[in-house]
Amino acid sequence: MKIVAGVLTFFIVIVMLSSCGGTSEASGSTENDGVYLEKSDTIRIANDSLEYEVIIIEPGFNSWLATQPPRGYRSQSSMDIINDFKIPLYNLRVNQPLQYDPNLYPFRIDYDTSIDYGYEVTYLLFNYFKFFEERFNQRL
Repeated sequence: MKIVAGVLTFFIVIVMLSSCGGTSEASGSTENDGVYLEKSDTIRIANDSLEYEVIIIEPGFNSWLATQPPRGYRSQSSMDIINDFKIPLYNLRVNQPLQYDPNLYPFRIDYDTSIDYGYEVTYLLFNYFKFFEERFNQRL
């Protein structure tokens, strides 16, 4: 049951990532990406223009993320390369529910490799895939 709840939460996040876009409200802040904690094990990452947003509500992810190398340790381009490889594999598993557990892979990730999602979104996706692989014993 924990697996189902965790995976569904992740996919809600991915749907939000792909659905955000369009116009945004003007603000006096800079274009720096921000990380905002909403409640325990809930992480919201958005850039100030709110073009893309990821929200992960996964028990244990926040504490796991704190044990990983800090932001800036890896370049965005290196994480993009890995994300560009793992997301199609993940989506392939979504399309094969008889071969892969549909409770682990319930929704496609709408991700365009030609779009620059920013460092924070890339960092979050990169680390979520690492977390997903470790927690659910999956190899993407």
